[in-house]
This record gives sequence, C-alpha cells and structure tokens, in this order.
Amino acid sequence: MRTILVGASLFALSAGAASAAGKLNFYCSAQEEWCQIMARGFEEATGIDVDMTRKSSGETFAQVKAEATNPKGDIWWGGTGDPHLQAAEEGLTEAYVSPMRDQLHPWSLAQAASAGDRTIGIYSGALGFGYNSDLLAANGLPEPKCWEDLTKPEFKGHIQIANPNSSGTAYTTLATMVQLFGEDGGFDYMKRLHANVNQYTKSGSAPIKAAAQGETTVGIVFMHDAVAQTVAGFPIVTVAPCEGTGYEIGSMSIIAGARNMDEAKQFYDWALSVEAQNLALQVNAFQVPSNMNAETSDKAPDFAAIKLIDYDFKKYGSSDERKRLLSKWDSDVSTLPQ
Repeated sequence: MRTILVGASLFALSAGAASAAGKLNFYCSAQEEWCQIMARGFEEATGIDVDMTRKSSGETFAQVKAEATNPKGDIWWGGTGDPHLQAAEEGLTEAYVSPMRDQLHPWSLAQAASAGDRTIGIYSGALGFGYNSDLLAANGLPEPKCWEDLTKPEFKGHIQIANPNSSGTAYTTLATMVQLFGEDGGFDYMKRLHANVNQYTKSGSAPIKAAAQGETTVGIVFMHDAVAQTVAGFPIVTVAPCEGTGYEIGSMSIIAGARNMDEAKQFYDWALSVEAQNLALQVNAFQVPSNMNAETSDKAPDFAAIKLIDYDFKKYGSSDERKRLLSKWDSDVSTLPQ
C-alpha cells in the first residue's frame, strides 16, 4: 500500500474537530490512482469522509447537469477545462475565490477569470500521441512524427482515440484540429483519421493503455499519459506533433447547491496547496501543477520544446460551440464507414 505524504500544516484539524468533521462527495475526472490518493490525502489532512466517484470529464459534466435540480456531488476535480467552463456558463458550478490564489500560475488564474471564478486551473498538459515501438516495427510502419502521419493508409486499423462526446481529451483533439487547420480543414482531418481508427473509447487515457498492452499501435492522448506508460515499463514513445498541438488546463469546480459546501471549499483550498499537488508524483501523474511551488517531474513533457497553439479556451469551452462541434462530429465523422 502506498504511503500518502501529506503536509497538512494549513489544513490539519485537532482530534476533536476531526471527529466532528463532515463528509464530501467528490467527483473526479483524473486517472483512478490520482483520484484515490487525493481522496485519501484529504481525509488524512482533515478527518472529513470522502466518497469518490471517478468518471471522464464529459461523463461527469453530463452527470452534474442531470443532477442540477438535486445535486449529489459537492466538488468536481480534474479533467479537461472545456466541460468545466461549459458547466460554469450554464450555472452548474459555484463562484469561489480561494485564499490560495496568490500561489498559482497565471494560466490557472486566467481559467478562473474566464469563468467568473466558477472554476480554476489545477494542472496543464499538452495533447499528442504515443505509439508502441514493438508493434510499429512488427508491422513495418514508419515512425509517426506529425498529425498528418496518422492519416496515412498504412495506419488503417492501428489508431485509437476516445469519443469526444464522453472524453475531454478527444474533444480537445477536435477543437485543436479546428484551430490548427480551420473548421473545414479540421473536420477533413478528423474524417481521414476516422478511416484509420479501430476503436473510439469512452475514456481519454484508454487508447494509450491499449497501446501499452499491445492492443493498438497508436493512442491519441495527452502526452503525460503516454509518458506514464513508458515510466511503467511499456515500449511507448511519446510524440509532440510537428504541426503544433493544443493543450488542456485541468480544472476544479464547486458544484452549485452542494450539500456539503463548507467541506467543498476546504477541499478546494487544500487541492491548490503544494502538499496536495505534490501527491501527483506518487502516482506518476506527469502534468504541470498550477501551484508555482509544487514539484514538476523531470519526466514530464517539456512545454518549452512543444509547439503549442494559442488554444481559445473561452470559445471552445462555451456551451454553444461545444454542442455545435460535437453535433457536427456525430453527423459528419462518426457515421462514415471505416
């Protein structure tokens, strides 16, 4: 069992207070191990009981929306920022200004500003893909270095990506292609990619896990998820595409009407602390943390070496734009033969 190292100096309660602590219903859209260590870490720091539910960001957004008249969750942590921004726009999340904000990177605060303080950035990660070098060699495939390489006929049946309706990772991919190549060019790319996809998964990280297990050659994911598979000992090579790429600002939001609002605010403050953000290193989560004093792994993708687009979070995180792009993907891309 992992030891959870939590410096709880700002958040520790006396034994008496801890015994009287409440509970927290925690919706988590990061990797399972990270969700678990955050839940257990907060329990240790505060004595508050945490009931954690892990789903992808698209699924969690749908659940928060479905429960809007009778909220069951208190806080939503992790997952791509776009659905958090949409939830903010639809009034599904609560505005909150944490006393921890002076410790955060500007990109984290920009996320909060664009949502009227109804969400905030907790980590950042660049989009890319990873491939299984053993399978690539066994199939005589050329080393892919660019997005365009993945549309070559020889990659037919060798690529996995998540479904953008359920996965924030895949929606970020769709929005990235539209911003890289224009809307017509972006959808043309998604159509050509579709011809080579062997499966659309529910979870954004599932494609690279499948590649690690030898079930597919290429997985389109956030680069930190590919690095995690390499660190775990699998023959995965991580690629920052040559044309440029988008990125995510993983976010956190308090759910409007939360039953345990005080506990939700306590978690929010704790999750922005150095101590909480450093827990990522224990579970091989290689994102860049939002607290300026938190540690970034030396194995994390180097943002300075990646050609990043100026991703328009406000536009592509808006409810209308997200619905429009997903509807167009459903009608123009997913229905095509493979």
